[in-house]
Amino acid sequence: MDAEHMTSFTRGERVASIEISEIVQISEAAARKRAAGEAVITLGTGEPDFDTPDHVKQAAVDAIWAGDTKYPATRGNPPLIDAILGKFRRENGLTFERDQIIVSAGAKQILFNALMASLSAGDDVIVPAPYWTTYLDMVTVCGGRPNVVTCSAENGFKLTPEQLEAAIGPDTRWLLLNTPGNPSGAVYSVAEMRALGAVLERHPRVWLMVDEIYEHIVYGADGFTSALQTLPRLADRMLIVNGVSKAYAMTGWRLGYGAGPAPLIKAMAVVQGQATSGACSISQAAATAALNGNQDFLADRCASFRERRDMMVAALNQSSGLSCQMPEGAFYLYPSCEGVLGLTTPGGAVLSTDADFCAYLLDAHGVAVVPGRAFGLPGHFRLSYAYSKELLESAAASIRTACGALR
Repeated sequence: MDAEHMTSFTRGERVASIEISEIVQISEAAARKRAAGEAVITLGTGEPDFDTPDHVKQAAVDAIWAGDTKYPATRGNPPLIDAILGKFRRENGLTFERDQIIVSAGAKQILFNALMASLSAGDDVIVPAPYWTTYLDMVTVCGGRPNVVTCSAENGFKLTPEQLEAAIGPDTRWLLLNTPGNPSGAVYSVAEMRALGAVLERHPRVWLMVDEIYEHIVYGADGFTSALQTLPRLADRMLIVNGVSKAYAMTGWRLGYGAGPAPLIKAMAVVQGQATSGACSISQAAATAALNGNQDFLADRCASFRERRDMMVAALNQSSGLSCQMPEGAFYLYPSCEGVLGLTTPGGAVLSTDADFCAYLLDAHGVAVVPGRAFGLPGHFRLSYAYSKELLESAAASIRTACGALR
């Protein structure tokens, strides 16, 4: 075909305004610098530095040699469904039926399936900010409208009942909560969750989707309480999202699961059946072993994350112009960099935004972090402390040096 008759590609409306996340862009920029021989420390990725437990890997190997390599059931293979039901009973005191569970290629697909299965054009989804970057794009791709509610550091980056009441409108379909939260590490207490639940009870058309993927990384003495434990009266309109990626260091296995009302799960299975079909059979065997096996190591890993958190919070608060709250869960910090905005780098550049500050850290000091604008709350930046203490100590020293060089 000659050039005169060639047609350029045009994106569909659903993805016309969406780009690769800033987290990925920064990670790729850091990788390019590293490939060019520069020393770069990347603190941008939410991935535990621990290895997948040996017994979990062995279960995957055994599944391969047992011939468990055929098409899996769309909603999940029976042994994994049983393991998930057992996990909810054992750890959360929750009882589900088999038709209330679905297994997908990561918790991300659970979220996508639910939104695709439930949203009609013009439906609102309330998303508290700061939020995981994918939430907004998912809502948009699925035909909904993100309704972002800013949750300030003064309120612990948490949605208040008053904010929720004001945000609910005639087109509101979902409230999407993440606890423990990414990027803030915020954890909603039982009292805080009950206060939000009281608002939702007055609005029966609004459903609640709760992303609990970081449930095993919580530092408070009270531990973790699932939203459904706290709000059982919302059981007929609540979806719990979880998976094995974070707690069991299985990010690459791509295995998540959801629990909710059977009609919703059935609709999600319809979406999944036309997209990916069932999750990888080998990953399902591994996840079954993870959920059914000894869980003692989870506390040890959480304690390691706590030690790293404490070290990094102290280091950041000793850095001129930065201020960092102590997060209650997950493995992220979300410090304020407002104190360095307006200052000038040794190279003469004025730092006007959080993105400018993050670019300065990467370009001049070899530390890759993500600007707060990517999470809907500028003036901050996110870093993950799911890295070795040695790497974190080096990054903290570079950040202190970088801040001290500003004028």
